[in-house]
Amino acid sequence: MSSLPLELRIDRAERLLRMIEQDAPLLEVRTAQLSRECREAAKSHAQYLAALTRAELQRLGEEKSLAELCAPSPQGSD
Repeated sequence: MSSLPLELRIDRAERLLRMIEQDAPLLEVRTAQLSRECREAAKSHAQYLAALTRAELQRLGEEKSLAELCAPSPQGSD
């Protein structure tokens, strides 16, 4: 379990996913001079990282929902 707060872990994962997705066109440019196999490997790796990050965001979202569900609700003063 990470010692970072849940919200920070979610924020970092969201930023990583955005970076991977926004980098896709640039990845094509950066790998254009490589062999087809290398280009496909780089693209496949980026897709794998994006899928892994989406799965982590799903897990973190579930963890956040569970934490909110289990958190004691504030009681108003009588």
